[in-house]
Amino acid sequence: MRAAVLVNAYIRAAGMLRQAERVAEELRLLGVETDIVKNGTFLSNVIKNEITSPQNYDFVVYLDKDKYLPRMLEKCGLRLFNSAKAVEECDDKMLTCIALAGGGVNLPDTLPAPLCYYADARVPQEFVRGVGERLGFPLIAKKSFGSWGMDVRLIADEEQLAAVAEEFRLYPHLYQKRVGKPGEDYRILVVGKKAIACMKRKNEGDFRSNIEAGGKGEKACPAPVFFETAEKCAQILGLDYCGVDLLDEGGVPYVCEVNSNALFNEAERVTGVNVAGAYARYMVNCIKGEK
Repeated sequence: MRAAVLVNAYIRAAGMLRQAERVAEELRLLGVETDIVKNGTFLSNVIKNEITSPQNYDFVVYLDKDKYLPRMLEKCGLRLFNSAKAVEECDDKMLTCIALAGGGVNLPDTLPAPLCYYADARVPQEFVRGVGERLGFPLIAKKSFGSWGMDVRLIADEEQLAAVAEEFRLYPHLYQKRVGKPGEDYRILVVGKKAIACMKRKNEGDFRSNIEAGGKGEKACPAPVFFETAEKCAQILGLDYCGVDLLDEGGVPYVCEVNSNALFNEAERVTGVNVAGAYARYMVNCIKGEK
């Protein structure tokens, strides 16, 4: 059996590199010949009206967010973990919210910002006022694309909201009602629709709990409804592997984000769970069962 662990062409973060190495390491322990491959090495192309097939891989562990290559690989018949559709829906925070809405999980009230195509345009004041009236202050502003808490803002009042709306105007973004305690959430890792590890993330110096923003993780075991919510998110989005970030609003879980390529290095360290090993075993069993 042969696999490719596919990463971003410009990968540089140590945590992302370590994640790819851990997955490859565990697959090799299971007897899978595994390459770590960068996007941009022309695994698949459109040549002479056809999509070219890559090397003889049985499956691909897709750790990038590029939305074109995974669709090409799938059209060649390759099994991807996660699928192109699942990765695309998780990468766009508004698409994630839309997919989960009505699915039996709690979501913060969310308002998508209208796209702006003109650099000299200005955000209408009535829009800014409407966001504040519907969500209340403080509220959260997020660009639709981004990782590790980047381009996520805590908005205290209408003046700040107007400034951020202007700053984000040319980017897809959204606004959400703030729920839970600032700087705290649960990161639950799910493999094969089953929750396998949970850590509580805390950041004493920032409202964002992300490890990359200074947060710290600790092993946690919240109420069963938190694990059920994480598993339901994975089921709805069709994810083989994910990290579900849940906010605790008086014991009720609210979905903050779902990450198709969630880093698990800190979770492995604080929980003692071999996340990479569980993911590797799941993928191998899937491929054996699908043949």
